[in-house]
Order: sequence, then structure tokens, then C-alpha cells
Amino acid sequence: MTMMTTLAERACAGDPATAEEALTILRTADDELLDLVAAAGRVRRTFFGRSVKVNYLVNLKSGLCPEDCGYCSQRLGSDTEILKYSWLPGDEARRQAEYGLAGGASRVCLVASGRGPSNRDVDRVAAMTEDIKAHNPDVEVCACLGFLKDGQAERLRTAGVDAYNHNLNTAESNYAEICSTHTFADRVDTVQQARTAGLSPCSGLIVGMGESDEQIVEAILALRDLDADSIPVNFLIPFEGTPLAGTYELTPQHCLRILCAVRLMCPDSELRIAGGREMHLRTLQPLALHVANSLFLGDYLTSEGQDAEADLDMIVDGGFSIIGHENAEALRDRVRAEKAAHTAAFGAAEPADEAAPASTLPCGKTVPSGASDDGRENVLVPTIRRRGAGTTVSPNA
Repeated sequence: MTMMTTLAERACAGDPATAEEALTILRTADDELLDLVAAAGRVRRTFFGRSVKVNYLVNLKSGLCPEDCGYCSQRLGSDTEILKYSWLPGDEARRQAEYGLAGGASRVCLVASGRGPSNRDVDRVAAMTEDIKAHNPDVEVCACLGFLKDGQAERLRTAGVDAYNHNLNTAESNYAEICSTHTFADRVDTVQQARTAGLSPCSGLIVGMGESDEQIVEAILALRDLDADSIPVNFLIPFEGTPLAGTYELTPQHCLRILCAVRLMCPDSELRIAGGREMHLRTLQPLALHVANSLFLGDYLTSEGQDAEADLDMIVDGGFSIIGHENAEALRDRVRAEKAAHTAAFGAAEPADEAAPASTLPCGKTVPSGASDDGRENVLVPTIRRRGAGTTVSPNA
């Protein structure tokens, strides 16, 4: 019996991989990678079958954040030319959320930039949640508003918010390297406040920021100690204008190893492939769904993801089901037909906002040879989001 088989059997029985075993997972040779994915996939199927949870982000308030997180395009001092806008009106928040629901999402994630919400902000998001749920009773709502003050988590829960996202992002031993305006302990405190108030804790990490394998394992252990119900794994999107611009440390194979480590260390947690998956997993995204059981549909907060129809194709072609829908293929075909009808009625593409730079490319695509300003060739570049929330252009859903 191989080590991977043993790890899978233990994880299926509720006995997760240890830190030492997780380091071995992260250092698995490429020719053993498919065996590792098969072992992690067995655990995924034990706890989640072949279902995929589709999530959809609505960026309620973009940019102008006073925190200095080095990975973030919305950080203090960022030169990234992202969309910047204050709070969306309530009816617009619902309209944006319903695009994602029509595309197959069962959870809507309401996100706002900033250190943390005022009580007035919490009331605003509470009202949005009540409105969204009044028109879409089956939807789950996850809020992501930053650090919470006393009583705010309870107010959100009373309004019907189901979950609260606050990522740990990296290991405590690495935290000072990526942020100086708050601490790792601050983040842990907010996750604990959310859980105490009855909100499902959603907390994950970002990989590819220069952390060691040991620090990746340290971060996963911290998430396990918090008993995070859902764990989004983000892969660094190295935005120009941030301290981590030009940082490309991940390979598709190592991204898969990281996902397998999370699955085997946190076997019954919802594992979500999140921002940067197109750029770093690339053609291995479908394989990642045999380890992860959740993804974001379409675009992210400030960058564009792959076409939402491609997300649905990936799910259908992998033989997976979508939570909240009886037939994933029928959903995909409906979305495709509606997109074709829209294109026939309004043309192949809607006009981009005036602020949109003409040279941007879809997230994870390669700059054509000779096209980059600094002389680099074949460099993966993120596209700044110019559609959806905060624009007049239909979202990618």
C-alpha cells in the first residue's frame, strides 16, 4: 500500500494528514502527481461526491483601501489602474448578484474594500442581503467586509448572511512580509467573531508570494485549527503597481500539490479554487476539480477570469453536478443559448468603459511576443476588470 493510499484512507476516516506528511505531498515528484490527485480525489468524493459549488463575487466597493497588503491591487499606494467606486446602490447589488445566480451560482459573495465596515456599512449590507434573499430565497450569502467590530457579525447573521469570508492569506511567520498595517492575529480574531455569531467561517490563503513549503503547511494548519468550513485557495495575481508585481513562482503541478495538501489536511472542508487559477493552473484546471469541490464563476474583484461558459464546460465535461441544479449540462446549454441570443441582438461585444486600456488580455493569457512594454516576451498578465459591478457593461456570468 502506497503512502498516498494510506493518507487517503485515513482522511476518508476523518484522520487528516500531518504537517510532516503535507510537506511530503508538496515535494511529490511530477511522475507521482496523478497518483496524488487520485488519492485526494478519493477524499473529495467521500465528503462531497461529484458536486461542485459555484460561487459568484459582487464587488460592492472597489479600491481606495487604507491597508498595505502587498498582493492587493486595492492596497494603499497601489498604482494598478483598477476600477474605483464607492458603494453600489442596493438594487444594483441585487442585479449583479442575479447575473451570477442565472449562471449557476448558489452562493453570492458580497465584498467591499477597506479595513472594516462602519455600523452604517453593516446596515447597508444587511439591507442588500435581505433584498437579495427576498427575491432569491434559496441563495446563500457570504459577506467579506474586512475586520469586524463587536456586534457586527450578529447584525449580519440576523439579516440572513450565511457566511463570512476573511482569509488568513499566509502563515503567521510570513505575515509581516506581506502587510504592516494589521497582524495575523487580527485576522484570526475576525474569523472567530464570525463563527461565534453563527456565521459559517470562510477563510483561505494566497500562494505564490514567496512563502516556503513549510509556511504553506503552517497556514493550512492555522485554517484547520480555526475549523474553516470553506477554504478558498488563491494563486497570486501579480498586479503591476503592487510590491509583488512580476512574481511568478508557481507551476501548474505545484498548484495541484498545494490543493492536494489542503484536501488531505482538511478533508471535509469545502475547497475552492479561487483567484488566479486560470493564470497558474492553466490547462490543469479541470484536473483540479477532482480535488477541489468549489470555484468562483467568471470574474474576480478587480481582474477578469476566463469566460463563465468555459467554467461550466469544465464542470460538465468532468462529469460533475452543480449544487442547486438538477442538470449541469442543461444549465450550461441554457447559458450558452442566452449568450448567443444576446450577441445576436446586441452584437459580439459591448463597448468597454472609456477607462479600459486597449492592451489588456484575459487573465492567464500570454502577452504576444514583443508586445510587452518592458521587453519581456510570453509573460502572463492579468486583465483589469472593466465589466460587471461598477460599470455599464454586462458581467462575465
